[in-house]
Order: sequence, then C-alpha cells, then structure tokens
Amino acid sequence: MRLLYLFFAISVLLSCQSTNTATSPSVANYFTYGDSLESGGVRLIPIKTPVGDFKVWTKRFGNNPKLKILLLHGGPAMTHEYMECFETFFGREGFEFYEYDQLGSYYSDQPKDDRLWTTERFVEEVEQVRQAIGADSTNFYILGNSWGGLLGMEYALKYQKNLKALLVANMMASATEYGKYAEDVLAKQMKPEVLAEVRAIEAKKDFANPRYMELLIPNFYHEHLCRLAELPDGLNRTMKHANNYVYTLMQGPSEFGISGRLAKWDIKNRLHEITIPTLMIGAKHDTMDPKAMEEQSKLVKKGRYLYCPNGSHLSMWDDQKVFMTGVIQFIHDVDAGRF
Repeated sequence: MRLLYLFFAISVLLSCQSTNTATSPSVANYFTYGDSLESGGVRLIPIKTPVGDFKVWTKRFGNNPKLKILLLHGGPAMTHEYMECFETFFGREGFEFYEYDQLGSYYSDQPKDDRLWTTERFVEEVEQVRQAIGADSTNFYILGNSWGGLLGMEYALKYQKNLKALLVANMMASATEYGKYAEDVLAKQMKPEVLAEVRAIEAKKDFANPRYMELLIPNFYHEHLCRLAELPDGLNRTMKHANNYVYTLMQGPSEFGISGRLAKWDIKNRLHEITIPTLMIGAKHDTMDPKAMEEQSKLVKKGRYLYCPNGSHLSMWDDQKVFMTGVIQFIHDVDAGRF
C-alpha cells in the first residue's frame, strides 16, 4: 500500500513540474535587453562628457517595446526616489518606464568638475540614456517634473525627432517669470514678519543659517512644494540624498525663486518649435504659476493642459488622483493615435 502511495505522489509531483515548465516564462526571457546580469531592472549606463566618462543609475520597470517612459526628476541633483509613486500607476497600465538618477545625483556618479553642470550637458546625457534603453520616435516619452520639466523641454528643442511625446509637470518656460511669480504672488502669501526675516537672511547670503529652512519649510515648502501632512518616504529620502552643491550652483539655495546658473533661463519664445504631443501640468498651489502652464500648452503645436486643483509642486503626490488620471489618459491617447 505504501508503495502505491509513493508512486502516486511522484506522478503528481512530475505532473506539477511539467505544468509549471509549460506555463512559466523561460530563463531566456529575462535577458531580452542584453543585460549581462539580471539585477531587478537596475542598470548603470555609461555616459561620455567633455571632461570624462561616468555612469548614471537607471531602473527599468515592465517590458513594452511600444511605450518607453523616462522619468526626469527635479533639482538639479535631487533623486528618482520621490518619483517612486509612478511604479504603482504605470505598472498597472503595462507601461515600460525608467527611474533615473541624473549625473551628480545620489545613485549615479558624482564628479566634482563644475563644467559638467550646464543644461546643454544634461541634454546630451539624456540623449545617451535614450540610446541605451533602445527608445526612439515610435515609443519614447519623457515625463519631467520641475527641473526635469525644464530638461525635458530643452531636450525636445534639440532632439524631438527622437521623441513621441513630452510631459512637463510643474515647470514654467521662463525663470524670469517664475521669479516674478514668486515675488509678486507667493511671497505675499507669507506672513509679513516671516517674509521680512527670510529676506534679511537672503540679503546677508547667510543660507547655511538653520533658521532659513526653519522659516521656509512650514511657511513655503509645506504650502507650495508638497501639502501632505506627512511627507512621503520617497520625498524624505530624496531630500536626504540631495547633492546640495550642484543644486545650489544651478538653482540657488531654495525653491523660493531661481538665483543660480538657471536664473536667466528662458525658452518661452521657442515653445512653438515643439511639435510633438505635449502635456503641460499645473497646480493651484504650485511654486509655478498654473496660468503660465496653461499658456505653455497653447504655445506648443500640439498641447494639452492638466490642472490639479488641490496640488502643489509635487502634485503627483498631493493631488494624485487628478494627476495620474490625466497623465495616463494622455499617454494612452498618444499611443492610440487619438491625440
């Protein structure tokens, strides 16, 4: 009797193994991107620059040759971590998308040469990443937030022949107009005594003074950067890992206007040159003027505007339902030829 039971158990086991082999993907399926090792989608992409060769961190999610989305984080020199919320939504849609730390950011190489920190050099970096992930005009989407939106627009102005669509979240096309909005609108929303103390610190260029951020975090950042009562873990990690040297060099010491190398940046009068489908995303409480974002959607040739009534600069977090619904609909419309 025991012998019959043993034969029965072995036959069931073999049957299960046969079934699993037939229905499961083969090991070869995991190497379709030419990676020498499977590492959860993480890949360090070699980048050539005028001052040497470096590597930048990327992580691929999904496998969809028809649709490849590159996420461009803000900063400059923040990290991909605050954009991890896209993993849930884009994953459900079957999109292939890439988280990416730009050169100088925490998970990528962090060279010290100041000649690297220019918009033009970053554009060439994005182009090299595009080539490495096998994207082209039939499937390549860029979604950039803040500085990432600036970088996306600059990339489109030079390389839109390689793009299918562009999504710009929370970034005006003129640093001058952004500075004016911060001064004329956002600053006036702060308590007069708080603003006076902030301005006094700025006048002394005493940005290392802890009091500066003590004032800005509750009175500006929580109002206009991310309005959630508890900041997302990914955003906290981004702030912890930020390369403050590069950030300050290009953006200035805070999000309260631009005062670094980008202070005079302005491409508003060139937006008409962008002819690919483009989504401009604005939010009521953003550091960027939502009316300017709407105007930008009309200045490009094929634009659409998405307004987040409860959102701020990171409206993918604090107005998530509106943001993600609009972004996903735009991507599907472009992909289906309905835009």
